[in-house]
Amino acid sequence: MFRKREEAPSTPMKVQPSERVTSVLGPEIVWKGNLSGSGGLRIEGAYEGEIDLRGMLVIGATGRVTCPHIRSSAVIIAGAVRGDITAEKVEIRSTGRVWGDVVTAAFSTEEGAFLRGQIRMEEKVDISAPAVRQEDPTNLSNLENSTNESES
Repeated sequence: MFRKREEAPSTPMKVQPSERVTSVLGPEIVWKGNLSGSGGLRIEGAYEGEIDLRGMLVIGATGRVTCPHIRSSAVIIAGAVRGDITAEKVEIRSTGRVWGDVVTAAFSTEEGAFLRGQIRMEEKVDISAPAVRQEDPTNLSNLENSTNESES
């Protein structure tokens, strides 16, 4: 009759820094340079340069990114990206457009999303190490031939 009520353990829900946006480049911003660090970033304007981020990267519907290589914990694309992506998780929304190769452990798209490039799925993705591109065997043989000829 007078039992002690069992209470659910009060463990506050912790939001990881990689799961939220902490900085925004607005729609009227045009940025050239290199971005690196930790925390979440949302790009609604135009960006050109390298991105190396320990956190979530969101390219909004008005965002336009030109980047040789994006490294991030998670990438959500609703705008346009020109460049390769290495991330633990990649999501391309219906308005998203990607021109580049993707290396990821988790990949999802919505109907209408666009990707021109290759997707390589890995069990685990290390975003701290530079991505190693597999060379085309025909290019390697051409390189070896030109090296041998220059040594003669």
